[in-house]
Amino acid sequence: MKSLITIAALLSLVVPAALAAPPAGKGPQAQGQSSASGTCKEQRKAVGMTAFRLQYAPAGSPKAAMDACLAQHAQLVSTEAKNAAKECKAERGTSPQSIAAFNDTYGTNGNKRNAFGKCVSAKAGAALVAHQEATLNAAQKCKALRGTTPQSIAAFNGTYGTNANKRNAFGKCVSKLAQAHT
Repeated sequence: MKSLITIAALLSLVVPAALAAPPAGKGPQAQGQSSASGTCKEQRKAVGMTAFRLQYAPAGSPKAAMDACLAQHAQLVSTEAKNAAKECKAERGTSPQSIAAFNDTYGTNGNKRNAFGKCVSAKAGAALVAHQEATLNAAQKCKALRGTTPQSIAAFNGTYGTNANKRNAFGKCVSKLAQAHT
């Protein structure tokens, strides 16, 4: 009897978790969108821990850098979703013909009523991918510009740093170069 209760308790935990997971090929990763954590880990791997820390938390720990990256990514996702919604609203129009054409273009279910959500998701996802690519490219360029010698680091900090101790130089460099490419 005790084992039967244990099995029932385990099943009550496993079944809801299995039902909550998105079907294979339907989650954000399957659609080309990565999680905030995955995005930040990709950046950290691409430029190295030192450059990653310099970009997000120059005076902080690796955890502080990851937390800052996650916070920045969450804000970016929100902004891109709002911008995409405005674009989709304008693209949808107000006439019955333009709405029908919009629904035919983006709708995927039987009545095409999911068109607006699909449009926002596609546009926001594309903008996030473009931002990630620009950030990775900029971070790699800034890492090369910074160099490794004390003289090259001092020159780099003098060029890009804006605060009193110039410790924000790497982040300012990445921001400047990434904005130039978007």
